[in-house]
Amino acid sequence: MSRTIIVCGHGPGISDAVAQRFGREGFSVALVARNAERLAGAAKALAASGVKAQAFPCDLADPEAVAKLVGSVRQAFGPIGVLHWNAYGGGAGDLTVAPTAELRAVLDISVHGLLAAVRAALPDLKSEQGAVLVTGGGLAFYDSAVDAMATSWGVMGLAVGKAAQHKAVGLLSQKLSKDGVYVGEVVVMGAVKGTAFDSGNATIEASGIAQRFWELFQARGETSVTFG
Repeated sequence: MSRTIIVCGHGPGISDAVAQRFGREGFSVALVARNAERLAGAAKALAASGVKAQAFPCDLADPEAVAKLVGSVRQAFGPIGVLHWNAYGGGAGDLTVAPTAELRAVLDISVHGLLAAVRAALPDLKSEQGAVLVTGGGLAFYDSAVDAMATSWGVMGLAVGKAAQHKAVGLLSQKLSKDGVYVGEVVVMGAVKGTAFDSGNATIEASGIAQRFWELFQARGETSVTFG
């Protein structure tokens, strides 16, 4: 398998921990997010630890840009062996008043961007027997307590986006498994230290989630697991 991973939605927390974890295993790491300056700093930090890394600024809510991104990574590093999707949209907090465009933007990054990346990388993923790894969230689950939480927190759009993404992961797993492509997700059940969701009471370590992703990638069995 190609030792190249694209980390989409890079930032402090889960995605950076995944980049470090796979980098330690010899993967070349393509870091993707909108902020070019921060990405460059993250790539430099990875390089200082001995990881081959490069920044690829991109708006992950733009499917056409995502498709071009995958081509750029392929040109720089060769075939894509692993696609990690960590991007999410947090708009449309109140579904009763949010403009349609806000909810559409959430779905663009949670689902349409993900699918664009998978489609663009699919020839590589098939030939390399690669993997698609997705960061899920507990807000996706159909449960009255979860729905009450999402409503009171003003993150209804995020819940819808994560629910749609969760279903997409299952469907992609069914579709691509016969081609030797593993699709799996880690559903994070709480706040992760050092992220935007950490108000000082977060208990989940990003490194633990990254390790779980590595275990899923190695075992290539379960499609969805919870963490936290």
